[in-house]
Amino acid sequence: MKPMTRTENGQSRIADNKGFAVETTFVLFFLAVEFGQSADGFAFDSMFLGLTLAMFAVLPYLLYSENEKPNFSKWIFGRSLIAAFAILLGAMFKQALGVVLPETFRFLPLTLLVATAMICCYIQFYGFIKLRPAK
Repeated sequence: MKPMTRTENGQSRIADNKGFAVETTFVLFFLAVEFGQSADGFAFDSMFLGLTLAMFAVLPYLLYSENEKPNFSKWIFGRSLIAAFAILLGAMFKQALGVVLPETFRFLPLTLLVATAMICCYIQFYGFIKLRPAK
């Protein structure tokens, strides 16, 4: 059941949770794939990548959104499942390099991460800067 909200002129509308932090979910996925592919135990770069992954799992909840935010515990649980699946996928991708896939595919997750991060930044900045009519 979707919650109802009231607008300033008294009309009610159904709150829509679709689209909340969807673009950051793609970045989280590719970051987790890169983490799963390049994780070397407690290496210095793996710890930084893991810290970045944890921050990117939690902090997009605080981004500005015109939509109503979902419950935090359900939201973080869903993002944790996505990250865990992507880490597993990254580990399997690492095992497939040189056997099933050519060795040059090693850079594919990072390339896709950079591309999705650029698109995500564009979408976020557009949301901040877009013109809204004065009421």
